[in-house]
Amino acid sequence: MRLQLDPSSCDGFGFCMGLLGELVAGDEWGFPIIKEANVPAELESYARQAVKACPRKALQLVPERACAGGRPT
Repeated sequence: MRLQLDPSSCDGFGFCMGLLGELVAGDEWGFPIIKEANVPAELESYARQAVKACPRKALQLVPERACAGGRPT
């Protein structure tokens, strides 16, 4: 699984950083930056929680094959 972020939808609430700090960091304005898009199996449940917690639905968890040839994350 991979994390994808739509920065134009994000309002910087920070739930994803709090729930998944191993893969998501904050920039100097408090908006998330994906540090590592590939989600290890042991963090997948946390990634799902972070996606659910995003009030603007800016964070997505997608299968690896859906990312091939698509927009960079």
